[in-house]
Amino acid sequence: MFALELPATGVFDCWRMQARGLAGRNVRSRDVVWRRHGSPPSLLAGEAFPDGDAPGVAMTVPKAFLVLAREASCHRDEHVFALLYDLLLRVMHDGDILSNPADPAVRQLEVMAKSVRRDAHKMKAFVRFKELPQDDGNRRRFAAWFEPEHFILEHVAGFFVRRFADMDWLIATPRGSLSCVGGDLAIDATPAVNSNLSDGVEDLWRTYYGNIFNPARLKVKAMQAEMPRKYWKNLPEASLIPELIRGAEARAQGMRLAAATPPPSHLAKIKAPAVPPASAATGDFTSLADLHESARHCRRCDLCLHATQTVCGEGSSTARIMFVGEQPGDKEDIAGKPFVGPAGALFAQALAQAGLARADVYVTNAVKHFKFQPRGKRRIHQRPNGTEINICRWWLTQEIRLVQPRLLVGMGATAMLALTGDGSRVMSRRGRVEETPEQRTVLPTLHPSAILRASNAGEADAMKTLFFDDIKSAASFVS
Repeated sequence: MFALELPATGVFDCWRMQARGLAGRNVRSRDVVWRRHGSPPSLLAGEAFPDGDAPGVAMTVPKAFLVLAREASCHRDEHVFALLYDLLLRVMHDGDILSNPADPAVRQLEVMAKSVRRDAHKMKAFVRFKELPQDDGNRRRFAAWFEPEHFILEHVAGFFVRRFADMDWLIATPRGSLSCVGGDLAIDATPAVNSNLSDGVEDLWRTYYGNIFNPARLKVKAMQAEMPRKYWKNLPEASLIPELIRGAEARAQGMRLAAATPPPSHLAKIKAPAVPPASAATGDFTSLADLHESARHCRRCDLCLHATQTVCGEGSSTARIMFVGEQPGDKEDIAGKPFVGPAGALFAQALAQAGLARADVYVTNAVKHFKFQPRGKRRIHQRPNGTEINICRWWLTQEIRLVQPRLLVGMGATAMLALTGDGSRVMSRRGRVEETPEQRTVLPTLHPSAILRASNAGEADAMKTLFFDDIKSAASFVS
């Protein structure tokens, strides 16, 4: 009989080493008694762990067993080590046993590991740091108290070191303490005592929590499932919860009776009746105004379903230069005008340096609706595909016919694809005039948004110089 005491820290690694030694000597699981450091000794007399390496044995176990063992070994039940050792002996002969959810040992250890994972998740979510007075150093100091169910300090230490690397901190628990000073982690297995620290931020946090509480979305059972009551005593905001719950119905009723918040003014354009003028069917437009009114009701592709509005071209109806970009961006989609966002600001600089007034040129896009991917509250630009470009080319062709510019400037691959049918190698083609299939002169250049996406300042400056030079060349071509 072996009676083995695991250390205060490094528990899993020690168990793993001892388990390998015992398994190598074919020691049966019933002949081993495991206990954590500080636990009462076993009443059964035990032999010391044998010195020297175990006899050579082929000991290969699935990676899934090590993952399960590392998590389950944090469980507060000391029988977990005996269960793990017994499963280790079985896994050595049958590695597929872990895939059998009906096996009692596998099922029990999975339940233990799940409890440990949940405990670790709650610790990461519910630790509340309180600031301590600064010492002679420059780093801020914080302390927190938490009461975990299991021995998870080593399991979660890496998370807190990475998450709070810019400060010194201490997390005290009844199962020991974690501390990180100057980036150096220390683990102390000595049980700590709650010092009931407080700081001025708690009042600010309670004020914030009380104001963001939404009574209309209150679900008490769901809230208590995610934030069980046993954690409330160490959460400063928890003192507000009973009163917030009691007043939720009255607050929700007040919200229902309050006047609705009016929508942004630009959304009214979406509700405009989609009745295109008769000229839209034939393309027999006599003016840009007629064209733009028809485009406002465009339903030729699905982009119109999500964009705020059609963004038509803008500028002189007799412009000598027509600038063609890719598509409207977020700012343009709301404003209803092309090139008014960050790329538009860069484009305005280029026009000014070339001696061109925006009112004297015509600015449009190959695609008239904003294509985007929702991400939270943001709308992330997405490049139009070939089908969308081909469908929207009909509107671009009408703009060119009505304006009759001497020079088209294709800014970016999408614009060049719409104008010439070839959107490749724009950087190698830029600065040299080409012809469209309709025998119109076009000057390729890069899109100003490409400059804004440059990986570094040096690359951005070089691209900006090329873009400005191309705009100057366009101005010289028509002068």
